[in-house]
Amino acid sequence: MIRRLLLIVLLAAATPALAGKLPRLVLAGPSSSVSNPLIHMVESGALADIAEQVEFVAWRDPDQLRLMALNRQADVLAMPVNVAANLYNRGASLRLLNVSTWGLLWLVSRDPQLNSIGDLRGKEIALPFRGDMPDILFGLLAEREGLDLRKDLRLRYVATPIDAMQLLLMRRTDHALLAEPAISMALRKAAEGPLSLVAPELHRSVDLQREWGRLLQREARIPQAGIALMASIKDDPALAAHIARAYADSLQWCHAHADACGQLVARHLPMLSAEAVADSLAVAQMQAVPAAEARAEVEFLFERLLEKNPALVGGKLPPADFYAPAGP
Repeated sequence: MIRRLLLIVLLAAATPALAGKLPRLVLAGPSSSVSNPLIHMVESGALADIAEQVEFVAWRDPDQLRLMALNRQADVLAMPVNVAANLYNRGASLRLLNVSTWGLLWLVSRDPQLNSIGDLRGKEIALPFRGDMPDILFGLLAEREGLDLRKDLRLRYVATPIDAMQLLLMRRTDHALLAEPAISMALRKAAEGPLSLVAPELHRSVDLQREWGRLLQREARIPQAGIALMASIKDDPALAAHIARAYADSLQWCHAHADACGQLVARHLPMLSAEAVADSLAVAQMQAVPAAEARAEVEFLFERLLEKNPALVGGKLPPADFYAPAGP
């Protein structure tokens, strides 16, 4: 009995005190690997001790993401880091909690011989989300390679990664920039099921993370996206620490239980298959790094974006307060 009481005391000392439960907590994210832990947090009840009701809401495109952030329609939002900086610099009430997405982007191609962005000269590439993170990174790296985006490439913009995937599968383009798990979806659909009868043979070709490392002489990983805390919860250190731990634990669980994670995600994001989500977990570079610890890498990216177009991050580097502390 004494040992049990001692354990309870130690656990209480290790966990910051939380105020009364919130009536509702909304977690939101895209159809991408960054949302996997958010969905598991909801399904597992990881936040049941801080909110009466916890739910996941998917955002379809960056425009909807921005509306959700500005209208305070979510409390925890997965988003590209430059969108978080842009919103912060425009006065939105948020703080970056972590950077968790470090490598999701590849070209998927009908040509198995492509190795670098330079190999795309003269070719058409389908790109989703014009003016947002995948497009921005592709353009930055293509220019570093010495390509003129207007003269050397034919860029075909589409609304979503799923649209780009469909163009590939229907032989209406030969190359598309995709993020996981859309890449695993495309490769599976091309290789099995009814679509395999008409779909071309597809290959995971140019690795944008590797190109980032090669062209910028950096480690082959990109601080692409993470989790932002919105409005009033961003200033509660105990709540922030609790959410950060829950996200990191759920990310670890997803990697350890890929098939089960795929099934959870597919229930919330029916445009994705459970098998493709499971496949993506084997290749996606996901690591929940506290925002304060990731700051140097994030600012290196922001500086490159400021050189290209200051509006991409709201005109300036966000201050230290943009990055949530690493923990209480």
